[in-house]
Amino acid sequence: MSRIVVIGAGQAGAALVAKLRNLDDQCSIDLVGKEDVLPYQRPPLSKKYLLGEMPLERLYLRPESFYTDNHITLHLGDTVTGINRREKSIVTTRQSLTYDHLVFATGSWPRRLPAAIGGELAGVYTMRDLQDADAMAPEMVAGRKVLIVGGGYIGLEAAAVAATKGLKVTLVEMSDRILNRVAAPQTSDYFRQLHQSHGVTLKENTGLKQLIGQDGKVTSAQLSDGSVERFDFVIVGVGIIPAQDLAETAGLEIENGIAVDVYGRSSDPSIWAIGDCASFDHQGQKMRLESVQNAIDQAEVTAQNILGAKTPYQPEPWFWSDQYNVKLQIAGLNTGYDSIVTRGPEGASVSFWYYCGDQLLAVDAMNDPRAYMVAKRLIEAGKTADPALVADPGSDLKALLRG
Repeated sequence: MSRIVVIGAGQAGAALVAKLRNLDDQCSIDLVGKEDVLPYQRPPLSKKYLLGEMPLERLYLRPESFYTDNHITLHLGDTVTGINRREKSIVTTRQSLTYDHLVFATGSWPRRLPAAIGGELAGVYTMRDLQDADAMAPEMVAGRKVLIVGGGYIGLEAAAVAATKGLKVTLVEMSDRILNRVAAPQTSDYFRQLHQSHGVTLKENTGLKQLIGQDGKVTSAQLSDGSVERFDFVIVGVGIIPAQDLAETAGLEIENGIAVDVYGRSSDPSIWAIGDCASFDHQGQKMRLESVQNAIDQAEVTAQNILGAKTPYQPEPWFWSDQYNVKLQIAGLNTGYDSIVTRGPEGASVSFWYYCGDQLLAVDAMNDPRAYMVAKRLIEAGKTADPALVADPGSDLKALLRG
């Protein structure tokens, strides 16, 4: 009987153990997680959970009975402190476990501000896990002032929640536009206008120079434009770092994450990695995908391979973001695009289609599920769409699927 130990009880780890048990009712499965709560969804933390619209119980991916009934041993509130690859064992704060297969599903960590500019002051928050959301929740009081550092999706989602709850929100972004690293200028323009219409002050080309505190608590911020403003608290959303330290200490190959092959296997044939922490082969290069969809899909393929299959992982990327009354759905990867085709706006719906030459790469669809669905199916099939038809508001998008 094979013994499989999984480090990390987030979306990827939970998906992997569920798939393993679905495929094999005999293998031994241990799931080790640092947090002392059942595996839960993270995307709602910065949205419905922080807004108070989703209770903790609805965050759970599965009830505790699922793990008990399926003989999956949970080790919650436990931290792995070391790995002995020769003996095929791990040591945690409570015990040691042996394995035939070890899986890293350790996720990622939010980048934090340096202590030298006030990053360790009380009242400075990141948004990554339940503890972060619970710590921040009491700060979300109407009329208070919050500074958000970083104009990516995490920062914008936090801004939307804070503005919805009646806070006075200022967001600073060092680059010349929000979403600079992940989206076209058209998408940046759309969300800039959306946030400004909800009273958010956006300062692009503006960085944080120094947080100023009193009695260990942040009270104000000096920005790179020379201004000094008072704030009640600060939310930092400046990217994430793959949680690879444990794997690196164990001597595994690291390449912007734990390097794995197309099957999910690391440089040690008994060790695998999935989700945010895994750097995998795709189209001749290593890449990481930071999304729920990737965590689930990669976990399920890797589970098959742990049990003996040889199924290459072929990612079909999609992402989403909820801000105010707008649902952004993204299909594909826009890397290397050279033109944008706009469809709409039609009412509250608009979509931006990314092309490289004549080839469709990706789409950003705002309140436009039909555009998202059509583009996603085309991209997954390796097909493209005539830009003129996409831009024509009178054309039937579904007809593109029959072309």
